[in-house]
Amino acid sequence: MFILLGIMFAPLSMYSLKKEETKQNFLLITIDTLRADRLSCYGSQYPKTPNIDNLAERSMLFSRAFANTSTTLPSHANMLLGTTPNHHGVHENLNFIVSEELLTLAEHLRNNGYSTGAFVGAYPLDSRFGLSQGFDLYDDKYSRVHSVNLSSLERNAEAVIEAALDWLKGRISPWFLWVHCWDPHTPYDPPEPFKSQYRDHLYEGEVAYVDWVMGKLFDHMKENKLFDSTLIIFTGDHGESLGQHGEETHGFFAYNSSIWIPLIISLPEKASGRIDDYVSHVDIFPTVCDVLGINMPPFLQGISLLPALKGKKLPERPIYFESLYPYYSRGWAPLKGFMLQKKKFVDSPIPELYDLNHDFDELNNLAERKKTAQFTSQLKEIIAALTPSEKIDAAQKVDRKTREKLASLGYVSSVRVSKKKDFSVKDDVKVLVPYINKIDEGWNLYKEGKQDAGIKLLKEIIEERKDIDLAYKRLASIYQEMGNKEDALAVLEQGLDALPSSYEIFIEYMKGLISAQQYDKVIGSFEKMNMRETEYDPEIWDNLGTAYAKKGNFDKAIKSFEMGLSLDNKHPELYNNLANACYSHGLQSRDSFVYSRCFEYYKKAIELDPEYPAPYYGLGHAYRQQGDLGGAIYCWEKALEANPDFSQAHFDLAIAYLNTGNKTKAFDLLSEYKKRYYNLMAPAEREKLDALIEQCQK
Repeated sequence: MFILLGIMFAPLSMYSLKKEETKQNFLLITIDTLRADRLSCYGSQYPKTPNIDNLAERSMLFSRAFANTSTTLPSHANMLLGTTPNHHGVHENLNFIVSEELLTLAEHLRNNGYSTGAFVGAYPLDSRFGLSQGFDLYDDKYSRVHSVNLSSLERNAEAVIEAALDWLKGRISPWFLWVHCWDPHTPYDPPEPFKSQYRDHLYEGEVAYVDWVMGKLFDHMKENKLFDSTLIIFTGDHGESLGQHGEETHGFFAYNSSIWIPLIISLPEKASGRIDDYVSHVDIFPTVCDVLGINMPPFLQGISLLPALKGKKLPERPIYFESLYPYYSRGWAPLKGFMLQKKKFVDSPIPELYDLNHDFDELNNLAERKKTAQFTSQLKEIIAALTPSEKIDAAQKVDRKTREKLASLGYVSSVRVSKKKDFSVKDDVKVLVPYINKIDEGWNLYKEGKQDAGIKLLKEIIEERKDIDLAYKRLASIYQEMGNKEDALAVLEQGLDALPSSYEIFIEYMKGLISAQQYDKVIGSFEKMNMRETEYDPEIWDNLGTAYAKKGNFDKAIKSFEMGLSLDNKHPELYNNLANACYSHGLQSRDSFVYSRCFEYYKKAIELDPEYPAPYYGLGHAYRQQGDLGGAIYCWEKALEANPDFSQAHFDLAIAYLNTGNKTKAFDLLSEYKKRYYNLMAPAEREKLDALIEQCQK
């Protein structure tokens, strides 16, 4: 039985919902990866969430709210567009972008006189994915960084709320503010004191941290009497499986562990209570329109929850859901379903049917004992009703860097590897997820120092299932880290033989060839390939440009890097590589114009990622070439500041100081260099270093 703890809800009859004469503000709070049952107001005793609980005490709490999708971008599209993916076409985080032809909630409110601001916490909601439409300010300020530092493509909840409060201060009503906090998404790493307090339950520690940050927002609301004039909707974009049903995080399945979400709606009238009707994310848009007294666009696929907020029963209607991240990313069987009258049907090669009234944790699959043809037919009718006659094309051109960034945030994604339409039991997500878990197990064994065991397990997976590209990638990565480049390339070649359409393996193969200095093979492989990804992936052009540059063909290298930047003009590594090519080509050809371009590109790379040491190093050499030792010294100091182990910058900086006559600084740097690297140097290099140190002492 579902129990709510710690909150006394007043009877609805004590309150009346009055229509405001002036326009109300609207605050939408979305917490990423938030399970409802980890909030105290939803029955959790661990962690404690007093600030969210306080909001619930003055609000209507929906005990059975569901996400229509199990990943971040489509879930927010469902909320802000008021339709399911069947209509707006955004099915997962990677391969889609919100079409400009669609009307967002922000656009609708702005058209009705609202100022609009959004503050998001992580890259899956980057403005490039289209949800920025209609916002006066869309704050997605997390750095675009070079590949060594991908993890900074998120910012913590405090940074999001501080930026939102700066926007909110002095804001004239009416306004619409959306704040999105990425915590408690994996990796679970809450700040202190939550990390220590929840050391054995770090996910719960993330939830407790977010609750603490919410206190800052709610305190501001209270101090400025904004609760009296603001509609507040608090929800999660999806849940987190935490090991239930064999899923560690989310995105593969659509069990309640990953699609049951909190939904708390606070009205200025302070009506409070609990509502047990089944509702979903697509109901948010129409509810906002109804509460704020704004006309509802005709395309909305949800219903207004205002009648429920007034104590009325909502009509029974099917709630559609899907989890198509594995379908689009891995080519697995699609997973779709619906809930109606507390029954839940999941359509997949191994169908599932649950009685949620008695089995909310979905432990007893009734599909084995009941015919499911009627449910399959009903689902087709539901999908047909939700799909417009002219389908909206939300497919986007996706770059490799996007995939790497999403992978760094916990998603293992790729462009779809096949166009398969007929699926069997072996393609079912339930059959394939255990292999993903085994691949992770093999990788973890390697990381724990048990490399033979890790390699053995990954080889066994490949032998059993030759159609899972992640196994080839992980095994090749292990060989690469071990310095065994030949075996890494052999594994990737084996993967390409088994999965010739897998661009994910192909791009790893090109990177492996570059690591092995087989540049002719990189160029030859590119010329032979016939994959559409060349039209939108800057990474492949970066690899090709690198191969040309290593061959000394700087003209073709420059053209390749420029092609990559035409696909993604916020790519620090591409700018740095283009700058290097212009520097070398300019010196080689004595073309001062080409040479001068390197300064612009080095500076652009630094602007995009101030912690990236390579462009500082290159820019330093460009300054030195012009005779500007002061500029060179500044840049090499910045390179060392970004990476204290950057040995080349360390040595060149010491020589620059020596050339300026500052022997004391040069001596200190060379002495430190000797302490760090002397044992790694060849005899001739040691002799040269000792001579330089002696020169500093004269």
